[in-house]
Amino acid sequence: MKVDLGIWGKLIQLALFLVVIAVMLLITMTYLPLIHQNENYRREIDQLNNEIQTQEQISEQLRKEIDALKNDPNTVERLAREKLRYARPGETIFHFQNGTTNP
Repeated sequence: MKVDLGIWGKLIQLALFLVVIAVMLLITMTYLPLIHQNENYRREIDQLNNEIQTQEQISEQLRKEIDALKNDPNTVERLAREKLRYARPGETIFHFQNGTTNP
């Protein structure tokens, strides 16, 4: 059997509705900083993964250079000529300097 409480019944329903909304807001306010922190962590993870990929590419390039220096005598000769200015016996080396411009 349902008893009609009049205005008090409607006020009780309104109070319960407001309590439910307050609890939902409390839960939202509690977890909102964690959600933002999680988003920041995900961005940082993506950035670090990109940096790892870049470093792996650099590492692969360096491995190729090391392998070329170990196994390819032409590479060693080219670097000795370019960096150390070495020449074979009987070769003449010409060095060109950048000319200065007149003001």
